[in-house]
Amino acid sequence: MSTQQAEVQSEAAQTRRAVSNILKGSAGNLVEWYDLYVYTVFAAYFQSHFFNSQDDLQAGLEAMAVFSTSFLMRPVGAWFFGRYADRKGRKAALTLSVTIMSAGSFAIAILPTTQQIGVWALILLILVRLVQGFSVGGEYGTSATYMSEAATSKRRGFFSSFQYVTLIGGQMLALLVLVILQNFMPKSDLTEWGWRIPFAIGGVAALVVLWLRRSMEETVSAEQVAAAKAPVAAGEARPGTMKLLFTQHWKPLLICIGVTLGGTVAFYTYTNFILKFMNDTSGIAKTDTSVINFWALFIFMLLQPVYGIISDKVGRRPLLLWFGITGVLFTWPLLSTLSNTKDPFTAFLLMLGGLLIVGGYTSINALVKAELFPASIRALGVGLGYAIANSLFGGTVPLLGAAFQKAERVDLFFTYVTVAIAISLLVYIFALKNKKATHLDREQGDAWNRPAKDDDKDKDPINV
Repeated sequence: MSTQQAEVQSEAAQTRRAVSNILKGSAGNLVEWYDLYVYTVFAAYFQSHFFNSQDDLQAGLEAMAVFSTSFLMRPVGAWFFGRYADRKGRKAALTLSVTIMSAGSFAIAILPTTQQIGVWALILLILVRLVQGFSVGGEYGTSATYMSEAATSKRRGFFSSFQYVTLIGGQMLALLVLVILQNFMPKSDLTEWGWRIPFAIGGVAALVVLWLRRSMEETVSAEQVAAAKAPVAAGEARPGTMKLLFTQHWKPLLICIGVTLGGTVAFYTYTNFILKFMNDTSGIAKTDTSVINFWALFIFMLLQPVYGIISDKVGRRPLLLWFGITGVLFTWPLLSTLSNTKDPFTAFLLMLGGLLIVGGYTSINALVKAELFPASIRALGVGLGYAIANSLFGGTVPLLGAAFQKAERVDLFFTYVTVAIAISLLVYIFALKNKKATHLDREQGDAWNRPAKDDDKDKDPINV
């Protein structure tokens, strides 16, 4: 066998291994995000069982407030699972997170209502959502890290994009379950008890993923695990510790937060809050808005790998600039027009337009963050940076949007989304470089075929 043939076979074997591991990792990501988002998708049907308000807008506001509480646990989950993944391995952390999420979904499926146990129903609902927030806080950083490390060097953008393929797929799956139940169950039954079905489905699906993840390959080296257990000299920091993150990698952490801020606000606006937004402002029937959301998200999901492939050709930064510039220019026109449209097809085009903008962020953001940190602190750095921005800004989008709607000042919400994107755009312009050697390049192979004589100063992906 010639050397060239051997290289081709080796590359094919690496690709097959990468595909297998990415599928197992992303399947868990799909289920975790389904379990998280099914709450907002079905909130209109179960809110009367937990919130006493007779005003639908007020009850919806209270339901979104409980949704937002789950984001309070994101940083805690990111810290716990990031540290765990950097010290014990990605596989162990991902397995534990999906187990916790499964338990939370089963708990909501059987949760008593306020009519049965009074205020304790709401307290238990909040506690379960906090536990699920803790779980998904660890899932993002660890899965982003794992999928970036499991990918082949020349196709990192493509493979890493599947994190958001499955994240969006989780939302789509929740919407699909909603559409099916809306069409095959009377509204009274769906409101009375049918809303429990999607939570039970999520619990069962998580158990299936738990079985799949047991056969994942580990991407953390034995040396890193050993270093995490070995004694350290005075003043040194172990892998996966806050001390290491804050003393040696605080600048990439700040950039990670800045990269996430505008993207997470835009993402939750166009994928999560927008369903309630259309239901409350457009006058379009709920059954139609569900279908609009489903097909717009379906196209959005299919485009994630396309954006990822583009980033493998032109670099990551141009896609972020696309998101930032178009987001600043078109957020207000898109959302204001959507609030006044009565035509379902027009609403679909407007939502899809917003998602085409957000795709520049969603498809590659996990990889961009993973490239900022070395393996010894990657899961913690990515997870915590994302969780902080997500808790402060992304998770509050449904609550802020509902509050502005209730106050009849939804225009201020449009401004909020635009300003958040503008802040991140400044980070993309001034803090990131394009096609520069990253930690992943040095650890697992170069993505851009740079010669070995590159100056060390050019091997920093950030301008700090």
